[in-house]
Amino acid sequence: MSTDASFLDLNAPVASSSVSMPWRDPASYWGGMTRAIDGHDGAVAAINLAALRYNAHDLVVRAAGTPIRVASKSIRIRAVADAVLALPGFAGILAFTLPEALWLASHGRGDIVLGYPSVDSQALAALAADPEAAARITLMVDDTAQLDAVDAVVAPSARPRIRVAIDADASWRAPGLGNVGVRRSPVHTPSEVVALAQKIAARPGFTLVGLMMYEAQIAGQTDNVRGAAAENALMRWMKRRSIAELADRRGAIVAGVREVAPLEFVNAGGTGSIESSAADAAVTEVTAGSGILAGHLFDSYEAFDLAPAAAFSMQVVRKPTDGIATMLGGGWIASGPPAASRQPLPVWPAGLHTLGREGAGEVQTPLEGDAARALRVGDRVWLRHSKSGELSERVNEFQVVDGDRVVATLPTYRGEGKAFL
Repeated sequence: MSTDASFLDLNAPVASSSVSMPWRDPASYWGGMTRAIDGHDGAVAAINLAALRYNAHDLVVRAAGTPIRVASKSIRIRAVADAVLALPGFAGILAFTLPEALWLASHGRGDIVLGYPSVDSQALAALAADPEAAARITLMVDDTAQLDAVDAVVAPSARPRIRVAIDADASWRAPGLGNVGVRRSPVHTPSEVVALAQKIAARPGFTLVGLMMYEAQIAGQTDNVRGAAAENALMRWMKRRSIAELADRRGAIVAGVREVAPLEFVNAGGTGSIESSAADAAVTEVTAGSGILAGHLFDSYEAFDLAPAAAFSMQVVRKPTDGIATMLGGGWIASGPPAASRQPLPVWPAGLHTLGREGAGEVQTPLEGDAARALRVGDRVWLRHSKSGELSERVNEFQVVDGDRVVATLPTYRGEGKAFL
């Protein structure tokens, strides 16, 4: 059984049919997944090959010719990232820590942009000691203090030039609403970003090569939630206003920074904003990751419909009542605000849900609903994690399923002995 990406040919054409989109028939889809892992005990994580292929192609279609940089944090399985990057339309990695970026570079990956600043002195020293890695990896900065952190480890005269990109704040500062988006960078206005670019350009030992602006208020906000028409309308209004404001501001920022340095890339967006990000003339590439494995947090968007490529299965170990089936484990909660959307979603058998007073538990998770009565000790329940990459931190490997058979077992970062954050 293969443990690498050689068999993961995602280039096969994707057609809109029940054969190529088997998840449209949940009973058949989850039934096939269950048959595939027959004989496995305990918690099992799986990736459906047809769904993975569909999602990767869908991202390329949505990007409409703009290159897609793969967000590794939303996958954390090297073989899957490699298979996606082999598809036309994908180029480069957005890593989440410098140790991860160095590790990926040591395995032959190039064009790695760090999505977040790093002050890891050991990793910075390793980067400075490796000219090849320094040529492949771009650090992210939003303050000269992060340049100081590099200089404190290795003086500019004793290292290769360090590639850096500026992370500029893309949030919408709306009248009456305040800051709409995430708190990332301290530089927001064109003048603030250009001033930082000038300071970087004046520092020995650094080369400014890129700019990133992540519009979380567009990319990370659902706008097609069932039964929430008013909230959906408000969210779409917010997105339209934010897209328009950002297009003007980002255009001015890019124009100003290009007068300081010849930028190699201007990165924007995420899975939830690919269309608007790619349509911005100032943007040269978009980032996506969650749209590949498709955590259930990305189910409720108007613009796209992902396939449930990654899921995990737990076994029922007790029946405290006829109407309750309890799994061993299940409490794989996602990061973010403490809300129901961060809990794993039971998807098969259909009609299951957690108990309001217990939720998904550390060592056991009671489930109720019509299907719970029919479940017996030893039966399997399929769940989807809220976020796409965090499931990989819970397991050592994924079973890759094609139809109703396992065709490969792929190690996660954790399975390769790595835990970067």
